[in-house]
Amino acid sequence: MLGIIGPNGSGKSTLLKIAAGVLAPLSGKILLGKDNIKSQPRRKIAGQLGYLPQNTSSMFDYRVEEVVALGRYPYLSGMGFLQKEDWQIVERCLEQTEIKIYRDRPISQLSGGERQRVWLASILAQEPQVLLLDEPTTGLDLHHQVAFFGLLEELAQDGMAIGVVTHDLNLAGQYCRELMLLRSGEKIISGLVGEVIQDDILAEVYQESLYVGRHPVNGKPIVLPVKK
Repeated sequence: MLGIIGPNGSGKSTLLKIAAGVLAPLSGKILLGKDNIKSQPRRKIAGQLGYLPQNTSSMFDYRVEEVVALGRYPYLSGMGFLQKEDWQIVERCLEQTEIKIYRDRPISQLSGGERQRVWLASILAQEPQVLLLDEPTTGLDLHHQVAFFGLLEELAQDGMAIGVVTHDLNLAGQYCRELMLLRSGEKIISGLVGEVIQDDILAEVYQESLYVGRHPVNGKPIVLPVKK
């Protein structure tokens, strides 16, 4: 799991949109596997890559279960009906994201954080090999932030490639294996978490005095502001 961090306006969301094929690069190309993403049908891409942007909405007030079931679209054939296996995958994704209790509720009746988990469940139902998420824990309480990143960590351990944009340096430090630090559209540094989360590097990029220490339980880096 790669965490993409950096100040506002550093290009994190733009980078993710380009990687997902939503925006075209000004030069070069984006490869999904060995193929140029530009030449692949969106339905084929959806079977390999899941993308969760910052702001997601629905034109229709579907029930939660229906929204998650939409993630099976890339695999439908014939009459377009979901099969038993599809519904089993939908059920698993509802459980993974802790939204089974909302399955029959219209999505309009959920909080922003609850909706975010619904959209994640829908993307997981695609069974992608690559997952790209743009600030996915915005609006989530502490429990669901931890649960969200814990689930991403499990998916990464099972072999899924994950890129996640986040402003929370502590969540990034606890759950990501590697980090990429951006500023003004340029990569400043990328590498293992401990190589990127260093007080001098972060202070220069964020223009703020910061303290970088170690978590007392697991020894991973934590970042705190230094009160002036």
